[in-house]
Amino acid sequence: MPQFSVPTGRLAAAFAFLLLAPATSFAEMAAPTGEVILTIDGSITSTNADGAAQFDLDMLKAMPVSGFDTTTTWTDRMHRFDGVPLKALLEAVGGEGTKITATALNNYAVDIPLDAIKDDAPIVAYHIDGETFSRRDKGPLWIVFPYDSSPEYQTELVYGWSIWQLSTLTIAE
Repeated sequence: MPQFSVPTGRLAAAFAFLLLAPATSFAEMAAPTGEVILTIDGSITSTNADGAAQFDLDMLKAMPVSGFDTTTTWTDRMHRFDGVPLKALLEAVGGEGTKITATALNNYAVDIPLDAIKDDAPIVAYHIDGETFSRRDKGPLWIVFPYDSSPEYQTELVYGWSIWQLSTLTIAE
């Protein structure tokens, strides 16, 4: 069974971000101050760039954090993954639709149905074993499910949605 945790030091900032984010507009959503590592576009209501919401690592870390220990088919042992629940990220930008196209840095893309996204899974992981991970090691972002927690996460379909080197999420009707 996965264990989920939210660091209490960030809890107030994360809730404030979520409460304010869906109601913000282009002029009100904070712009990233560091390197943009994630862009969300498509059917969203909160933006900070031309029709998109851009995030740097600090912006993602300010959001609710969820994590779990799991093995993957791409790593050699159990690892701890921490990041933003994908559902919380979509809510923060006012994303609505029926699917998300997740695109990697190398332009590999997968479609994830919105109804497959739960409150706690998947996460957009930015830490593996407490550390950021490089592009060489599937980073800086990776959509990860708690594979060991349930047989529903141990299917070829779910493994296919587990895109690493994530750079863009496009929400479509």
